[in-house]
Amino acid sequence: MSFINPVKRGYLALETWFNISFGHQWNPLYNLGTLTFFFFWIILVSGLYLFIFFDSTLMGAYSSVEYMTNEQWYAAGVMRSLHRYASDAAIITILLHMFREFALDRYRGFRWFSWVTGVPTLWLVVTLGITGYWLVWDELALYVAILSSQLMDGLPLLPGTMSRNFLAEQINDRFFTLMAFLHLLGQPVILVFALWFHVKRLSGVSIMAPRGLAIGTFTALVILSLIAPAVSHDPADVTQTPAILNIDWFYLNIYPLLDYWTAGQVWMLTIGITVFLMLMPWLPKKKQDEVARVFLDHCNGCEQCAKDCPFDAITVQKRTDGARWENEVVVHDNLCASCGICVGSCPSSNPFRHSEKSLITGIDMPNSPINDVRDQVDAEIERVNKSSSDSDIKIIVFGCDNALDFKGLESSNTGIIKYYCVGMIPPTMVEYALKKGADGVFITGCRTGDCYFRHGNQWMDERFDGDRKPILRKRAERARINVFRAVETECKELRAELDRFQQKLSSMHKETESVDSDLVESDIVERKNGEV
Repeated sequence: MSFINPVKRGYLALETWFNISFGHQWNPLYNLGTLTFFFFWIILVSGLYLFIFFDSTLMGAYSSVEYMTNEQWYAAGVMRSLHRYASDAAIITILLHMFREFALDRYRGFRWFSWVTGVPTLWLVVTLGITGYWLVWDELALYVAILSSQLMDGLPLLPGTMSRNFLAEQINDRFFTLMAFLHLLGQPVILVFALWFHVKRLSGVSIMAPRGLAIGTFTALVILSLIAPAVSHDPADVTQTPAILNIDWFYLNIYPLLDYWTAGQVWMLTIGITVFLMLMPWLPKKKQDEVARVFLDHCNGCEQCAKDCPFDAITVQKRTDGARWENEVVVHDNLCASCGICVGSCPSSNPFRHSEKSLITGIDMPNSPINDVRDQVDAEIERVNKSSSDSDIKIIVFGCDNALDFKGLESSNTGIIKYYCVGMIPPTMVEYALKKGADGVFITGCRTGDCYFRHGNQWMDERFDGDRKPILRKRAERARINVFRAVETECKELRAELDRFQQKLSSMHKETESVDSDLVESDIVERKNGEV
């Protein structure tokens, strides 16, 4: 974790700037997936509206689009522009989403499935946009249609006669209706299934961007549609060669290559890029820790771990061991991300339990069992007590190992405990550290809205606020608990926040001593007065 590659550093700096501009909740870089879904909703609604006025015949397509653009510019014209710009925006957010996952190394290991299924989904979106350009049936549409047929002719399994469909005497309504069917129904249905498959291994997937971000994005698209409405080229004429074409580089970027390359070479490039992208999760392969294990003797089947699992790796089934509980949980090894959030969810992960010599919980991580974590807390508190004076403020740091390297925070009066994710921290472990002698507990993890394991930050916050089980009990003094979220480029800010927390605890300690001193003096005075 000490090495930060320049791509990641640059991207984290960009996210920091966006956080300043938009805030954590509305940062578009944290919501690229939901923004893409939001653009798909705009495309769907605007497309359905346009279909009302669209004539799917060869002779009527162009005139119907022109009617919407010019005669009904205030409604259908705006809808057409929204349809166009939302489609371009979807490509932008998809590409940014892919780059972000690459820059933050969130495409390998257990995440391979989402990455691999995302690549063909991108091509489905691109081909959907290409057929959309055909339906306008202007000069650009004819250009796209002819070059698409050349690409199809370049495939060895096809007869190589696709381009003949665009001779003047060969074009007919039947072929055009087929393209309309593909764009309006066939391709969207396939895309829906591809998107479902893409998020299949994730739980709690949101398909709507945060309200404020959605409103702002939609407003920007409407303004853009009014300022620069989408317009058509001249009507398609197979007997003429258009002189100037305004290419949509988001969807039509491969077509200009056909002016210099053969169709076979373009296919080789496209297929090569696709194969490389799909192999990236194994270049090189990322090592993953052991997956979670269930201990049925300590599991009552409460299902909380299954509810909290970010990757749908835990399911509930009927009890198999004859215990009095109705259900039990099962971990699916091929889906588990080794995040440990389930450990923090389990009510048996209570370090105050002394009925057994070794603390065993209902579900645990083999490489970082809850008993070892409790022993580490005890050892760190013992160490800081021995290496610091009584007047020093003693702090235990619970940190996420995927956020940043916080090893440098360790000192004579500060102990550190590493977790896979802050969602792995049982609330009772925080209370335990305070009870065992720590003056404060400092928790650091991924930035708000950007948990490495998706929901760890959110679940921890809800547990501490009493909104999600297991809750942080009221007996744990909140003033002695500090949560600060940072990334690898914010080590100085992390150190400064820890120093502020130490000063705060020191002030609290002095106030407590002052109150105790006043009480002692008052008691002495009362005793003297009583003697008199």
